[in-house]
Amino acid sequence: MESDTLVFFVNGTKVVDKNVDPEMTLLTYLRTKLNFTGTKLGCAEGGCGACTVMISKYSPSENQISHYSVNACLSPVCAVHGLAVTTVEGIGSTKTRLHPVQERIAKAHGSQCGFCTPGIVMSMYTLLRNNPQPSYDEMMAAFEGNLCRCTGYRPIIQGYKTFTKEYCCGDAGVNGCCQNQNATTQQEEEEMLSSTKLYNANEFVPFDPTQEPIFPPELKNHADQYSKTVQFCSDRLKWIRPVSIDEILDLKAQYPDAKLINGNTEVGVEVKFKNQHYPVLLTPSHIPELKRVEITDTGVVFGASVSLSVIDKVLKNQIESLPEYKTGVFSAIVEMLRWFAGPQVRNVSAIGGNIITASPISDLNPLLMAAGCKLTLISRSGTRNVVMNDTFFTGYRKTLLEKEEILLFVHIPHTRQDEYFYGYKQSPRREDDIAIVNAGMRVIFEPGTHIVREIALSFGGMAPTTVLATKTMKALVGRKWEENMLDDICELLKKDLQLSPSAPGGMIEYRKTLTASFFFKFYLTVMNKLHAKEVIEASVPSSYKTTISPLQRDNIKSSQLYQEVADGQPADDAVGRPLVHLSAFKQTTGEAIYCDDIPPINGELYLAFVTSTKAHAKIRSIKSDEATCLDGVHAFITYKDVPGSNSTGVAVYDEEVFASEKVVCVGQIIGAIVADDKAIAQRAAKQVIVHYDELDPIITIEDAISKESYFNAIHTIARGNVQEGFEMSDHVIDGEVRLGGQEHFYLEANAAIAIPKGEDGEMEIISSSQNPTLNQKLAAKALGVPQNRIVAKVKRLGGGFGGKETRCCMYSTCLAVAAHRVGKPVRFMMDRDEDMCMSGFRHPFLARYKVGFNNNGKIQSIEIDLYSNAGCSLDLSASVMDRALYSVDGCYMIPNIRTTGYPCKTNIASNTAFRGFGGPQGMFVMEHIITDIAYKCNISQHRIREINMYKEGDLTHYNQTFITNNSLDRCWKECLQKSDYQRRKRQVDMYNSENRWKKRGISIIPTKYGISFTFKTLNQTGALVQVYTDGSVLIAHGGTEMGQGLHTKMIQVASRALNIPVNKIFISETSTNTVPNTSPTAASSGSDLNGQAVKIACDKILQRLNSFVLSNPKGSWEDWVTAAYLDRVSLSATGFYKVPDIGHDMNTNTGHPFSYFTVGVGCSEVEIDCLTGDHHVIRTDIVMDLGQSLNPAIDIGQIEGAFMQGYGLFTIEDLRWSPNGTLLTRGPGMYKIPSFGDVPTVFNVSLLANCPNKHAIYSSKAVGEPPLFLASSVFFGIKYAIMSARADAGITNIFCMDSPATAEHIRMACQDQFTSKFPPAEPGTYVPWFIRM
Repeated sequence: MESDTLVFFVNGTKVVDKNVDPEMTLLTYLRTKLNFTGTKLGCAEGGCGACTVMISKYSPSENQISHYSVNACLSPVCAVHGLAVTTVEGIGSTKTRLHPVQERIAKAHGSQCGFCTPGIVMSMYTLLRNNPQPSYDEMMAAFEGNLCRCTGYRPIIQGYKTFTKEYCCGDAGVNGCCQNQNATTQQEEEEMLSSTKLYNANEFVPFDPTQEPIFPPELKNHADQYSKTVQFCSDRLKWIRPVSIDEILDLKAQYPDAKLINGNTEVGVEVKFKNQHYPVLLTPSHIPELKRVEITDTGVVFGASVSLSVIDKVLKNQIESLPEYKTGVFSAIVEMLRWFAGPQVRNVSAIGGNIITASPISDLNPLLMAAGCKLTLISRSGTRNVVMNDTFFTGYRKTLLEKEEILLFVHIPHTRQDEYFYGYKQSPRREDDIAIVNAGMRVIFEPGTHIVREIALSFGGMAPTTVLATKTMKALVGRKWEENMLDDICELLKKDLQLSPSAPGGMIEYRKTLTASFFFKFYLTVMNKLHAKEVIEASVPSSYKTTISPLQRDNIKSSQLYQEVADGQPADDAVGRPLVHLSAFKQTTGEAIYCDDIPPINGELYLAFVTSTKAHAKIRSIKSDEATCLDGVHAFITYKDVPGSNSTGVAVYDEEVFASEKVVCVGQIIGAIVADDKAIAQRAAKQVIVHYDELDPIITIEDAISKESYFNAIHTIARGNVQEGFEMSDHVIDGEVRLGGQEHFYLEANAAIAIPKGEDGEMEIISSSQNPTLNQKLAAKALGVPQNRIVAKVKRLGGGFGGKETRCCMYSTCLAVAAHRVGKPVRFMMDRDEDMCMSGFRHPFLARYKVGFNNNGKIQSIEIDLYSNAGCSLDLSASVMDRALYSVDGCYMIPNIRTTGYPCKTNIASNTAFRGFGGPQGMFVMEHIITDIAYKCNISQHRIREINMYKEGDLTHYNQTFITNNSLDRCWKECLQKSDYQRRKRQVDMYNSENRWKKRGISIIPTKYGISFTFKTLNQTGALVQVYTDGSVLIAHGGTEMGQGLHTKMIQVASRALNIPVNKIFISETSTNTVPNTSPTAASSGSDLNGQAVKIACDKILQRLNSFVLSNPKGSWEDWVTAAYLDRVSLSATGFYKVPDIGHDMNTNTGHPFSYFTVGVGCSEVEIDCLTGDHHVIRTDIVMDLGQSLNPAIDIGQIEGAFMQGYGLFTIEDLRWSPNGTLLTRGPGMYKIPSFGDVPTVFNVSLLANCPNKHAIYSSKAVGEPPLFLASSVFFGIKYAIMSARADAGITNIFCMDSPATAEHIRMACQDQFTSKFPPAEPGTYVPWFIRM
């Protein structure tokens, strides 16, 4: 079949391709064919929004141009034939002008690493093209398909709120303003010389919607030409877009197995991640009948290709125009669509696809089934009508449609008088998430009564298909809508909806409980309606009413309080000022270059990894013949191709570059394919066949303990006499608690380019690494060359968080071997699922403890054993455990303590550094113990914390004097005051006494984080400062820029040191040939170490210029530099800095592991739904001591970003493995990080004033990691709420709440009459579908 010519427009320029590959996505085409690299690859499954672009389309029938956002990673490039695409490059540039959307997110400090920024910019831009002044809710809805891992979302929301109807003056000094809501008075701010203004919104360029680019006239004038049937063909795929019903029916008859796709949101994922291949794809997007929307007397008829966004709009209009009783189904669908994916998916996903895909967790199918929607099917044989009932879905992903049939229309009916309809859904995260269980429920009563005439209860997530609870429905017909009906419902549903303990998805008891919880909500809601109509006398108890109120999203209010620079500070002195991240504007326009954005080098090839599918096995054989025979494949690389040593590792060489004889985890690298491009390389990699002889794996911490599988890094810190302490205590309790792991989820997956230089073994490695020196070292070792032959470079990272400190070096080493083997440049960028499977996580921890304390809550003695799941190699696990041992005291003085750490050796991917580096795990254990003590002593938790809190001059358990200049006490008291803790706690308790099924909790938590690498040697770095004859300054230092603003801060440091403005100073990259032997950018030490090194180098320059300044005191910087050059004075200087007086010996428990402490306090209030486990954060207040901040905007951004990352750790981020060690949560579809909607409704951050720190550059303090643990205030607030729910159920014992506090854990901890009906199966009698670590 001959292929047509693809024609579309990108940023106003016509693109014509006569030989397009129909398998190529729009994202790949933009990046590789057109070099528009501003659009990013984040996940390849439409779950992160980094690839968002705007599509513009002209409709001749409506004579209207529409704009909508899409995920370019899922959209086939063929699908944009005849359309206009706008990318982030097309709306503004630093070289011309910034669009207001780009300017505002940058100036509001809403771009840190910047990798997500283009996608967020394009989501906002698309919204404004459709609605120049949207509401706040419309703005938030536009971001439901976008994720950010760095900022914490607040600055993005605050910056973009200036476009909305609700925006007001933004006068930050006025309490109650929409821009800032803070607890301090104007007088207090003036006394503290404080400010709440990180930027001036009045300086934003006005938004003029009339100045946007026009729609390409050619597409409008020749719309008919672009609306004809087109087909695009390759050797593997036919992609056909018919334009009539007859045409698509003929094609379906010709190709009965052809897949119909609209947005490619399902098939795209299947092809990418499930290795499916569909030779023929039919796109019905241009068939008028399938786009039909008809309002009838009985409801609304939608063509099968109508998008969910259009359905949402149509049904909202119907809800506004029709009597309420008619719109029950419509309202339920609209509410469900509110939580259905993101707008990028809803804009292209069609109702027909949602039905025919037959997903057992479809959000819409339970509603459509409960409503009894009628479907019209069509084939060449004719049409037929069917009802969506219990016969429609015939099996997993199967329907009753014949092969040649397609879905034509969907009829969604009105509800009637005496009919009530509601939908329910519970998912791990509220926004853009797939359901755990969902339901559609409908009841019709005999007229004027509360006797059930008809009822439909449809559930998703309870079987291989969407199902009706037919036995329950039958049993309820004829019953009165009364409380005694509830007594039978659990047993009825249990019989109807039977789940095996090993059923896919797991969480069996929770899912069963949700069915009863949903029905209970439905019962109460209908009861409330019947009472309002005076059909029944009984009303919903007042304590139950909050459980039936719909979730309302309030506008986010926030404040950011910091100390202004002193009066008289020179204008050119940038230290202490809230400068915008110096790459922010380039990040908003797509001009900032990340590793995979670097243009291809001549002759460049692509690498794809071949990895283990077994957790523990011997490699019997590897067959690569089929792979290497593919056109475009150049080589298959194995351990045999390593010219130097195949042994590699971090702390010790306990890993292999390529597995030689045995694999020790799923995802271990066995080999690599080198090919012409990514598609060929990945296709070939899947054809490499590895045969194994499996060995017994060790997966969990409990497995390791039982088999005593530990790394040789078991350390103990002890002080005092633990046994005597127990004997002196009034109470001694013991227990255990666990904290799950966490995926880094940096938006930019690991990427690198290796470039052989062709002589003397030289090679250049460009990567997204926090640790270029380790890249250099391990590559040199594998290649068998000295380190001076390898140059490792880093421009910027799209996020790191510790995940790119060591593991990335393993991948770049493989890449270097491959480049050496083929003698050409080679690059790779991992897909999200590869990255998650291979690169390790935050260490899961198990703690077993025994604690002695007095009646007043004062801790006397404690013994804690910490076990971490280190994975298959040591990596940094010993140091992570050491940090946990140092942190296990939290902020509390414990006279007698012994704590031992056991890094467990298991057969999962090697776990690694993550922001906090063991500190959050250690502190979490202590705070858990604090809650136990508070409960046992019947004393408030905050009082127990105060009683035990460190005082200035106390000794820690590792014998370092606790000195913070009283900052911990100040932060504690200030947070209590700013958060109005005592009054709000009384309000929380009052709320809980008045409500049974909604509960609130409040918690205030301190943090103490020691600053340094605990491995003494790493506390050093260097810098190189070069001054050019025009007065410009180039700086190189040992740190990498990964969004934390390190380069910006270093320029600020140099600005003060040299007394010149920041615009004269530039940092290009981090490279091992400018600053050697650098430490990784980690341990929150980047600014401390590199700032001192930069200052030392600058001081040397100044010293050399001093004589020229003295001889020409009225001269300029340029005059002095020129004079020095003419006098042959060196204008280049190195700086070297090592942290003094640091180092600790665990064997003798002597020395100081830390240079100083960063401390802070966080208070959070939360609300939980006891019936579902859902929660939201009402308010968070944070007070941090950051010394004299180098850049308050960056530091506050770090606090907010760390808090939201910690919030994910302690609540929704839930890693799951199969029992045989295969990671199941491999992307945003299964693994959820916090989203825009998870930001606390009130979010206040204050930097403690007047607290200089003599131990760091310009009296500042480190910020990257310390704030993360403050998010545990949400966790312990949730626990507080659960305790109230348990008390209402008569359960008063101490209970263990493991982290994360997922919806499942919250619901099942709120034990009640529903949970008791669904007891768990006996352990050992079944194999669970997943396990947690």
